[in-house]
Amino acid sequence: MTDAPLLQARKLSVDFATREGIVRAVSEVDLDLAAGETLAIVGESGSGKSQMLLSMLGLVARNASVTGSAKFKGEELLTAPEKRLNEIRGSGIGLVFQDPMTSLNPYLSIGLQLTEPVRVHKGVDRAAAAAQAIEMLKAVHITEPERRMRQYPHELSGGMRQRVAIAMALICRPEILIADEPTTALDVTVQAQVLSLLREIREQFGTAIILVTHDLGVIAELGDRVNVMYAGKIVERGSVDDIFYNCRHPYTEALERSIPQFTKVRPARLTAISGNPPNPLHLPPGCAFAPRCPYRLDICDKSVPPLETVSPNHAKACFYEGPLGTAAELSA
Repeated sequence: MTDAPLLQARKLSVDFATREGIVRAVSEVDLDLAAGETLAIVGESGSGKSQMLLSMLGLVARNASVTGSAKFKGEELLTAPEKRLNEIRGSGIGLVFQDPMTSLNPYLSIGLQLTEPVRVHKGVDRAAAAAQAIEMLKAVHITEPERRMRQYPHELSGGMRQRVAIAMALICRPEILIADEPTTALDVTVQAQVLSLLREIREQFGTAIILVTHDLGVIAELGDRVNVMYAGKIVERGSVDDIFYNCRHPYTEALERSIPQFTKVRPARLTAISGNPPNPLHLPPGCAFAPRCPYRLDICDKSVPPLETVSPNHAKACFYEGPLGTAAELSA
């Protein structure tokens, strides 16, 4: 990347103090997002994807401790006062929460929820805010926007609620849109429509997108670059082509093998990843994926592999240097 990143994190860590001890949800993560690109962050539930991003915006729980650095356009976020963070949230960085069923306030009309951000951040009057809200509803392809403004979330379908949530995140024209599992709880047809909408938004507004997901199929549709997370760490990063056609980490390979294949006359049985993710209270001393890894080496149980470059813009955190795929063939 030649230009300075729009969003940058360095050695970002998030710990939670619990009765059982300290839970490390995110461990010394580095992240860069360029203007106009789509960065996908993928991993199983509990891998730290959402907490990493929420910590940058000051949206973690009270028992959380965030260290390292996170900068938006060169401005440090972790030490920014709450008033400044409120200005950045919405106007600079928009956030689409995971569940469209619960991210909207059931007691407020769609119109009120859409106009509030633009009135707060842009200081426009009620009429101008309503006009902008209607235009944004049109931009996300919601029919009869004037009527929808008077409706409440329970009167809309799940897909329409997700579109409203996206409209709310975009109404102040932020430079970054964080979409946290934007297709969760939606049927396949609506998922495709939401992904198409995100692609259109990027092209129309030039918005940079961070796409948080556990679904590699979603990444193939929309991503430019991919960060694969496991147990709070980035274990592989690269372009979409790197990840899909030349992945170098066993966990990435395992995720790809778990994708359903519908191109064959008789689809193969789905391959599950053996074992379970580690308990964040008691992470293994070496590689966190080692207990589930078919390529496990002796060193994997003793040392944590660093994230090292394997080719331009492609890096992995793994001691195994041999070809991947051999384990898949043996278990087939």
